[in-house]
Amino acid sequence: MSLRGKTLFITGASRGIGLAIGLRAARDGANVAIVAKTGEPTPKLEGTVFTAAAEIDAAGGKGLAIVTDIRDENAVAAAVAKTVATFGGIDILVNNASAISLTNTESTPMKRYDLMHAINTRGTYVTSQACIPHLKKAAQAHGQAHVLNISPPLNMETRWFAPHVAYTMAKFGMSMCVLGMAGEFARDGVAFNALWPRTAIATAAVKNLLGGDRAMRASRKPDIMADAAYAIFNRPSRETTGHFYIDDEVLAAEGKTDLSEYAMDPTVALIPDYFI
Repeated sequence: MSLRGKTLFITGASRGIGLAIGLRAARDGANVAIVAKTGEPTPKLEGTVFTAAAEIDAAGGKGLAIVTDIRDENAVAAAVAKTVATFGGIDILVNNASAISLTNTESTPMKRYDLMHAINTRGTYVTSQACIPHLKKAAQAHGQAHVLNISPPLNMETRWFAPHVAYTMAKFGMSMCVLGMAGEFARDGVAFNALWPRTAIATAAVKNLLGGDRAMRASRKPDIMADAAYAIFNRPSRETTGHFYIDDEVLAAEGKTDLSEYAMDPTVALIPDYFI
């Protein structure tokens, strides 16, 4: 298994899960377009597209930093064009960029509602739409092309919606893209899948919004999502599409069941993810 020479286009890749996926691919010598909004350092968010691209280079890949707001379809089109001009195409798209607000209906400002839907659902749709022509070419030329959305399994039960209707709608919108596009582009050999963690993952969202340092200690490292994504990318895209994967199940299928290395603090009980 190897992603050497493959080109990944990853949204929200300046830190967290997106960067981890890029770094895993970089170890094979992959090209990674770091597509994110953070061009300047901020107090609460570590890393920028430029520091992430430098990490990709240091890991053995080729990083391309592109400051992009995926709410802007013209900016997305320009980022795709720059990636193709630099690396010759796109083999893998990772729709990772996401906004979160775990607030109930009365406590969710419409500005926050619009942000979540613009980034999560619309951003995933726009970025997929822009990358699909190049993914089709990759599938035709190399027999492999993957889209991976970092979104939960679709489960239309009240319990998943009631605590935070707006956020669930926005994340499930990403998953609905998987459901529809997997069927739409099956003949083209472009795989569309979703990947979601079993437990909380140590990201800026967990630290800043979901519990701080205590929650971080009870989380797994982003590396578990990266290793699961890597395994999916190395499966035949014509045979591996339309699935809603869970990170530990993917690794178990690869023969890896000891996940202790991923724990931020092995002495602390892990927080289960909400959607599982």
